[in-house]
Amino acid sequence: MSEKGIDYLRNKLNAHKIRVDMRYKQYAMQHTEQMVGITIPPEIRRRYRSVIGWCAKGVDSLADRLVFREFENDDFEVNEIFKVNNPDVFFDSVVLSALIASCSFVYISKGVDDEPRLQVVGAGDATGVIDPITGLLTEGYAVLERDENGVATLEAHFLPGQTNYYYKDKNIEDISFSHNFPHPLLVPVIHRPDEARPFGRSRISRAGMYFQRYAKRTLERADITAEFYSFPQKYVTGLSNDAEPMESWKATVSSMLQFTKDDDGDKPILGQFTTSSMSPFTEQLRTAAAGFAGEMGLTLDDLGFVSDNPSSVEAIKASHENLRLAGRKAQRSLGSGLLNVAYIAACLRDDFPYTRSQFINTTPMWEPLFEADANTLTLVGDGVIKINQAIPGYIDGKAIRNLTGLKGANANG
Repeated sequence: MSEKGIDYLRNKLNAHKIRVDMRYKQYAMQHTEQMVGITIPPEIRRRYRSVIGWCAKGVDSLADRLVFREFENDDFEVNEIFKVNNPDVFFDSVVLSALIASCSFVYISKGVDDEPRLQVVGAGDATGVIDPITGLLTEGYAVLERDENGVATLEAHFLPGQTNYYYKDKNIEDISFSHNFPHPLLVPVIHRPDEARPFGRSRISRAGMYFQRYAKRTLERADITAEFYSFPQKYVTGLSNDAEPMESWKATVSSMLQFTKDDDGDKPILGQFTTSSMSPFTEQLRTAAAGFAGEMGLTLDDLGFVSDNPSSVEAIKASHENLRLAGRKAQRSLGSGLLNVAYIAACLRDDFPYTRSQFINTTPMWEPLFEADANTLTLVGDGVIKINQAIPGYIDGKAIRNLTGLKGANANG
């Protein structure tokens, strides 16, 4: 495959950065929606800007359940590489970034004692040309440092066997780093890739953003309506033309008003306009929540609409079936990317061009998506006894750990 060049990759990153930055703003609850509507003036709507964290909830509800355990059948001791690279932060950062922006990148370099150093680079700062067979890059580009204005001060162009570094400061000489295996030192970790979208799909979908935007508009309208609901408009008819004008604020908050008859003996009539009900907004907000929950595989309880009866763990699992399936899919796709990271890091550590096929037996292992409670442990225990009675030794401690997440006292893994 011919080399695309750093200019091509710069333009590719700029084309996708807007989309990535917008989803990060959605996650951080900093995205400002375009004001729409035909009844509320824009200057009034600006005063009642609403903020909802449903997109962040949709991402975190899955990211918090994706807990990487280790690599099984670790013939090349890649677990040691991750142990010295702050794994508690590294894996969570990779998973969260991939769920928000559809993919994340891991930049691999040599650190202290020539040990591989792993650095997570977001999709807004890296891109590349992907090999659809292996999921590795054939050529990559990343912005490794930016100044306070967001301008790139250090760029890296990743090629098979070589990495070129470019500094914005012309007083610093550009450098190159060579290695002896035919893959770049930038590895993508992709969430839900397919043929049409090789760099995956974001957890923050267009439908999810629509339902959140719909809910924000509903809250803004409800907030403005609440002003009239709190202080309903009143009116007086039949006042004499000679009567003194009434101060509107006094008429609103005063506990006692006095009106006298005029010379003809007529008296004014007091009235109050019917106040708007808040119920339609509650129903609208619940409709938006139901749509968002269906899109993300959540329940209304997850979005704050608490039900009267608390659910058991089994009931929670049943109601989160779509979330469980999304988690399984994410484990498969992200696990493949993490295995590629382990492969490239092992090649760099050992200074040896291993082949990708040598790592086919190394398997990424994840903790169960749902933690087991006492009832689940009882059911699993009864099932294991019956299965092992029928087929002795069919289920061992490793299988039970994969089911429940519990590590036995004598387990080595």
